[in-house]
Amino acid sequence: MARTGYELVVVANRLPVDVVLEPDGTTSWRRSPGGLVTALEPVMQTTDGAWVGWSGAPDHEAEPFDSGGMRLVPVPLSRGEVEQYYEGFSNDTLWPLYHDVISPPEFHRTWWDAYRRVNRRFAEAAAQQAGEGATVWVQDYQLQLVPAMLRELRPDLRIGYFHHIPFPPFEIFTQMPWRRQVVDGLLGADLIGFQRAGDAANFIRVVRRLTDLTTRGPVITVPGEDGARHVRASAFPISIDSARFDELARSEAVRERAREIRHDLGDPQVLLLGVDRLDYTKGIRHRIKAYGELLAEGRLQVPDAALVQVASPSRENVEAYQQLREEVEVLVGRINGEHGQIGAAAIYYMHHSYPPEEMAALYLAADVMLVTALRDGMNLVAKEFVAACTDDRGVLVLSEFAGAADELSGSLLVNPHDIDGLKDAIERAVTMEPREMRRRMRKLRRRVLEDDVNKWSQRFLATLNAVPHAPAGGR
Repeated sequence: MARTGYELVVVANRLPVDVVLEPDGTTSWRRSPGGLVTALEPVMQTTDGAWVGWSGAPDHEAEPFDSGGMRLVPVPLSRGEVEQYYEGFSNDTLWPLYHDVISPPEFHRTWWDAYRRVNRRFAEAAAQQAGEGATVWVQDYQLQLVPAMLRELRPDLRIGYFHHIPFPPFEIFTQMPWRRQVVDGLLGADLIGFQRAGDAANFIRVVRRLTDLTTRGPVITVPGEDGARHVRASAFPISIDSARFDELARSEAVRERAREIRHDLGDPQVLLLGVDRLDYTKGIRHRIKAYGELLAEGRLQVPDAALVQVASPSRENVEAYQQLREEVEVLVGRINGEHGQIGAAAIYYMHHSYPPEEMAALYLAADVMLVTALRDGMNLVAKEFVAACTDDRGVLVLSEFAGAADELSGSLLVNPHDIDGLKDAIERAVTMEPREMRRRMRKLRRRVLEDDVNKWSQRFLATLNAVPHAPAGGR
């Protein structure tokens, strides 16, 4: 097998760049958005590393190339595989199942076959890039079979896997017909990382119930031909490049843009902000409903209050997402029709993405950040908002069902299903005394600025490197 000898190989569903097909038939690459890219790019740029992933375009093949200090290795997917492995099994089976069945998952054998086939292709690509005894770090739920496949191909490797979304309780997980295959796939890793201690505990319980393997605390003993391996399952809460957001928010250009945003919105006394992918797990409808009721009850009034909701497009080919967009837009239109005034809307709704500079300005302009996820692995938006609040001004209303709730104890925690409780929390945030606001925000900022993405990746990789490594055995 050809070896290019990379010390660290990251395997993710997507490359950190998207392919752009130009009108003249040529292709170029542009940096892709997303928390995973933000989290891993700094690590890759300081290591002799390769990143294995899909380009984002179906039926597109490209040779490995260098970009941004990384070796990028595109894995091709056919249009049918995108529909079955990605839109199907990953986003219509695993995503709703792992998010507490907020939307019902669909189970199709053809989707599972595509998922298994694509996972094999990713494992083979990673095996080709990794040097002898290298570290391979597999990312997220689209690639849960890769660790075991990779171990079969390259038992000399040290394999880590990080699960960015929630891992469900046993009673939910076991609805999946291929539950044992997924568990076996994950157990190919030496270290399995989760966002929350509860997620790691859920996985350990699944292993106990579905297998006869021995578990001791976070360690699972997996027997093999060359002796037993010890697999660790632990929490490693992910973070952001907080220094970058802090620096952005301190720049005069961003501060001026924040002032412009408030002015363009009519200089409301209180500006509330929601920033999400347009996803049914984010609780966007719950927050808009709560805000609409506060207006209807006279507890908030237009133009004194305004809500900016950024809902970036997401999985637009999946029916559940198309339906959600219609529901949100109808709700926004109704509230604006009932409470808006000429020159002052109740809700400013944007269905597109923004660059980091504009996001930092929005965070800086906002008085109250609303993160009302019904279920979320972490929620990096909450941390970005805190990192951008350089003047210690602003209140974070945060769902207790987001992983960030375990860390961000200076926020106002809410159950987004409790609309009355959510309304009370929003009103409390709007009327909070400046002294309490500063105290809470200083506490939040200490945590976010200290526990940044570099600390997350270093902690995961250090733990992985400390796991006793099983011998390669005869290959």
